[in-house]
Amino acid sequence: MYHTYRELSRLKKQVKVVVIGGGSSYTPELIEGFILHYQEFPVTDIWLVDIEAGKHKLDIVGKLALRMVEKSGLPIHVHMTLDRRLALKDADFVSTQMRVGMLQARVWDETIPLKYGVIGQETTGPGGMMKAFRTIPVLLDICKDMEELCPEAWMLNFTNPAGMVTEAIYTHSSIKAIGICNSPISVYKWLSKLYEVEPDRIYAEFAGLNHLHWVTDIQVDGQSKLDELLQSNDSYSAKNVPQYSWNAAFMRSLGAIPSYYLKYFYLNKEMLEDQLVSSAQGGTRAEVVKRLEDELFELYQDPNLNHKPAQLEQRGGAYYSEAAVKLMKSIYNDTRDVQTLNVRNGSNLDFLPENACIEVNCIITKKGPIPLQVTTVPEAIKGLIASVKTYEQLAVEAAVLGDRGLALQALAHHPLVPSINVAEKMLEELLEQNKELLPQFYPKV
Repeated sequence: MYHTYRELSRLKKQVKVVVIGGGSSYTPELIEGFILHYQEFPVTDIWLVDIEAGKHKLDIVGKLALRMVEKSGLPIHVHMTLDRRLALKDADFVSTQMRVGMLQARVWDETIPLKYGVIGQETTGPGGMMKAFRTIPVLLDICKDMEELCPEAWMLNFTNPAGMVTEAIYTHSSIKAIGICNSPISVYKWLSKLYEVEPDRIYAEFAGLNHLHWVTDIQVDGQSKLDELLQSNDSYSAKNVPQYSWNAAFMRSLGAIPSYYLKYFYLNKEMLEDQLVSSAQGGTRAEVVKRLEDELFELYQDPNLNHKPAQLEQRGGAYYSEAAVKLMKSIYNDTRDVQTLNVRNGSNLDFLPENACIEVNCIITKKGPIPLQVTTVPEAIKGLIASVKTYEQLAVEAAVLGDRGLALQALAHHPLVPSINVAEKMLEELLEQNKELLPQFYPKV
């Protein structure tokens, strides 16, 4: 059998992938992806990394991963470790799926803002800011290790708030980082089912930021379907966002389909009321996720289980791993396909700073993603994008510097925060509650 030089060089290359947060409930989906795509993306070593507090879950997930690989019969080696530096040595890809403070911190993100009449959500508003404060310093420490141990590796960041975290990395590190989210791939899943066609026959244009994007065109076999969808008021959503219908007149006049996360902005009153009721009944999203995770880890411990269980799709981040493996495979093979990612703006959205992280379509090459110029940006959405980006950039610097003044400015400029006086009191409580997880704000003497 004969191979081209390019094929031979690829066949010889061993691929090492490191998963930071390897004890996550998402990991089995990632393992499944590596197994299914082994022929095009021959991963030889998967290192699952976690911290001492996550050791129990890492052991459970790692054993399931070993059973899945054994069933596949592929020459993939799975390693479990608490030694991050050992794992990162000579890595090709590093995937981050971590939660600093675990689910308890998410409970604070979701419940404390509600006391002040503000949306409590872990990726936007005050809750999203606190998650960024906990996460950014930790990820920048990981980047320092990568700069030393695997400087050519690609970091694929799924850790929320993905856009802010990714912007912090490429602003304060030399590591090659790409932000990734499951929301865009969910759009393709929805459209594929709706039109009964394969995803590769669909093209959707995205404009905006992570969890703040609009779909400004949808084509199936080259024919635009956007007007048709706007007239039908069909919409996609997620299990972690309440299913309120969009206002039909608003959608048609906007001329774009908003991300389901934009319901927090456009349907603020309804979403806040829903959260207050759910919280009073003990049904915050964090508590729902904890019950789902308990069920998943109970399943994962079954010694006869050697595949990803269907129940994993009930988690809010379903399809993330599918998107992550697709991106790694595309970089590895220089496929030049189009994927929606969080990348540096440059001159794409001319009303944002060049160093802003935006969520847009990109052509994937072996040298990384090349952003495609967004062709349609409705005037009505520019102000909201700019306002949230101002908040994000202030919050990133506050996270790095531990600056309370910048943190207050970030909240003051967020559209979901109704009053600076409310913001000041809420910020103080949020910081105090997270004190042990925010050394930059509470330096030890």
